[in-house]
Amino acid sequence: MIIKKLLPVMICWMLSIQWGLAQNTSNQLEILNAETLLGGRGVERLIGDVKMKHQNSLIYCDSAYFYSQDNFAKLFGNVRIVDQKDPITTTSRYAEYDGNTRLAKLRNNVVFKNEETTLYTDFLDYDRLTGVATYFNDGRVVDSTNVLTSEKGVYETQIEKITFTEKVVLVNPDYTLKSRLLYYYTIPKTAETVGVTNIVSAEGNRLNAQISSFYDTQLKTFRFYDGDAESETSLISGDVLFYDELAQYYEAKDNVSIYNKERKTEVFGDEGKYWEDRKYSQVIGNALVRKYFEADTMFMIADTLITQDSEIVEDRYMTAFNGVRFIKGGMSGKADSLTYIYSDSTIYLFKDPLLWNNKSQISADSINFLIANEDIDRTYLKHNTFAITRDTLNNYNQIKGRKMTGFFLNGDMTKLDVEGNGESLYFALERDTLFKGMNKLLCARIIMHFSDGQIQKINHSVKPDASFTPPHIIKKDDQRLEGFAWREDEKPTMAMVLDWRTPRIREKGFNFFDEPDIIIPYPSDDEIQINIEEHHFENTENQAYIP
Repeated sequence: MIIKKLLPVMICWMLSIQWGLAQNTSNQLEILNAETLLGGRGVERLIGDVKMKHQNSLIYCDSAYFYSQDNFAKLFGNVRIVDQKDPITTTSRYAEYDGNTRLAKLRNNVVFKNEETTLYTDFLDYDRLTGVATYFNDGRVVDSTNVLTSEKGVYETQIEKITFTEKVVLVNPDYTLKSRLLYYYTIPKTAETVGVTNIVSAEGNRLNAQISSFYDTQLKTFRFYDGDAESETSLISGDVLFYDELAQYYEAKDNVSIYNKERKTEVFGDEGKYWEDRKYSQVIGNALVRKYFEADTMFMIADTLITQDSEIVEDRYMTAFNGVRFIKGGMSGKADSLTYIYSDSTIYLFKDPLLWNNKSQISADSINFLIANEDIDRTYLKHNTFAITRDTLNNYNQIKGRKMTGFFLNGDMTKLDVEGNGESLYFALERDTLFKGMNKLLCARIIMHFSDGQIQKINHSVKPDASFTPPHIIKKDDQRLEGFAWREDEKPTMAMVLDWRTPRIREKGFNFFDEPDIIIPYPSDDEIQINIEEHHFENTENQAYIP
């Protein structure tokens, strides 16, 4: 039977009589229009300006095969499915539509559009019953903010969620993100990843997560789990890392590390905050500082650390407070708080400060020391200054005064200059083994010279009040100047530093951006064997023709 140029009304009337006897018309595919209808044995072929309907959807194509008994259609050329209630439209070059299951299989140049979100692929299965569209063999999703691509994907339109798997790439004007698994929510335009995630900004900054991440592409905020963020000048990491691009603010928790590349300073702690535009950082909770020098490293621990960097040298400083301890080479010290001023390379100690150098201990109400050429150059002490040096026989050489200046060479104290109310107690030794007696000296200015941590000689500027006491008449009470306190048990050690905090060692993990765009596969064992045999055959032939 051949019918040409049938009116749409006639077609609908004829088909409704035929199908209405057998099936519920609410679930039946309906033919609304075709220029030509060829039919027979349960298969109708529709040609030219085909229009069909299924429930709330209108289906358009150039031609179709319709299997009425199966309620199934194969659609060819300029396929378009429009949902009259939901804002979803699909187009493709070919499709199969099952009216019973409401499953549409679209192939070749597929475009799936849901308001502002558009999906492009060549293979898409769309379940209209559940609102789930699944693509495979590569797909691309575009909205007003982002472009996302992956090998496979599942678009759950009812909850506006798209799951991207394998070779996932998210691109917008600010960032490029790569991962293996990403959940994208189309309304808030947020992305959640599982597993290794790598992001590169337009400026070249890198953000990485080893466990998972969250990215709000509109508010431009990030949250990384086991993550790090690296710029040209800094590297920040933590078990949980938050970054607000608009506020230029970082926040990290647990196993925090903030590394300043320009100052070669790294700060560790339980919680850290960093304001990128201000170059201001704050780290709290068992904080540790490592200041890297060419020859050694300065270690400092405290409860809280604050660092201010700046292009202006005078504005740079670092402050530590609540139980400060530090070690640099042969020098170590403690205080309640500390401030390092970068402009004059001076470290200031406050509230019960103490310094140790080799066998010497120095205390005062106020201590500051200068770093020059990456080493301690001199130290300045004011008010109630007291220096103690233990000799080879465990005697305590002592000197005190109103003000002291200590001079250092290669990290060791070489001279101690005492000004005002100078008083010293010095045990004279012969060849470091024989005790000869005790010298006591009162003078306005006293200068002690050291070598290998031991006093070598003592100078004075004006006539001193001096006395010498032989060993056999020295009384125990005379062996200590007023204010003497040997506090070696408080001296910081590396064991103390490591016990305070042992930073987590973060190995450089896998990074998608380090992978080549094209991967050349390794040959199989069979290919290698064939190659060996071919080369062997060629060599045999060449040897046969040698004259």
